[in-house]
Amino acid sequence: MTEPMNALFGAIPSDEAFLLQRQGTGRASAHHGELIQGVFQDQKGRLQRGLVTLPLNQMGSFATFRIGNSAGITVIPPEKTKAAKAAFLTLRHIDGHHASGLLTVESTIPVGHGYGSSTADVVAAIRAVADTFETGLRPSIISRLAVEAERASDAIAFEDQAVLFAQREGMVIEHFGDALPPIWVIGFKANDGQLVDTLALPPARYSGEEIQTFAMLRGLAARAIRYQDPQLLGQAATLSAKISQRHLAKAQFATALSIANDFGACGVQVAHSGSLIGIILDAATTCIADTARNIAGAAVAAGFKDVVLQPIYSGGCAVEI
Repeated sequence: MTEPMNALFGAIPSDEAFLLQRQGTGRASAHHGELIQGVFQDQKGRLQRGLVTLPLNQMGSFATFRIGNSAGITVIPPEKTKAAKAAFLTLRHIDGHHASGLLTVESTIPVGHGYGSSTADVVAAIRAVADTFETGLRPSIISRLAVEAERASDAIAFEDQAVLFAQREGMVIEHFGDALPPIWVIGFKANDGQLVDTLALPPARYSGEEIQTFAMLRGLAARAIRYQDPQLLGQAATLSAKISQRHLAKAQFATALSIANDFGACGVQVAHSGSLIGIILDAATTCIADTARNIAGAAVAAGFKDVVLQPIYSGGCAVEI
């Protein structure tokens, strides 16, 4: 009598056994604050809080996930509670049959300065769970899950796609149709590098004049991305950063602005709910490395903390001064 097929080749695993054996992975990048942030009209004419994120690929979060057969999500390290909630929400979204698993999160992103560490953890966790099921999720779905997990998020799920993103709604207000132009950012921390609890900050209450300015900044950003113009992008970022000073002031912001002007930089951007300041340079600038190092030296001399050169969409790695 012929032996059963599974006796010859081993038991054929069920779908459930396969999932329990499979490990998914996910990664998400940091960001260096925002290029613009404020209040903008959506397609229905409603005012929405929104931002344009400045992605930073040199740092990130990495997550692994394995489905469990008990109850709940176990996360390592245990303080990554937002990532654990994101994993649970993603499981529920993909397959309501499973509600447990082991999530591990590793990150190279400093916490509490405006680098988007919690959102990177959350997005990496969502991608890891999806990968476990061999499923790809659209950036819009990832962003919605991220907002549900942590109340407010940013647009890093869209990676190199420049979008005006409603950070408390998890939706795109406007897609600019391209990536940001190639730039370098000389980044550093203001306020002596003090930590900022983003979720503890009350939302800024903007004046009517500021809201009108945001509409103009939106147009500037759209034009800068359409024509890949770092100068226009820097102008929009600088104006947005000046408005931010009225709501979350950064010590020595005027000094950073003066340094940018002295070296002919495109402008200045900030983390609107963090301590980061960045001076923007056109990546096509002649002798950009020398200019960037000179700006970094001036920032160090002015007392700014943790000065780093960050190429954005122009190749290269971050260089610490």
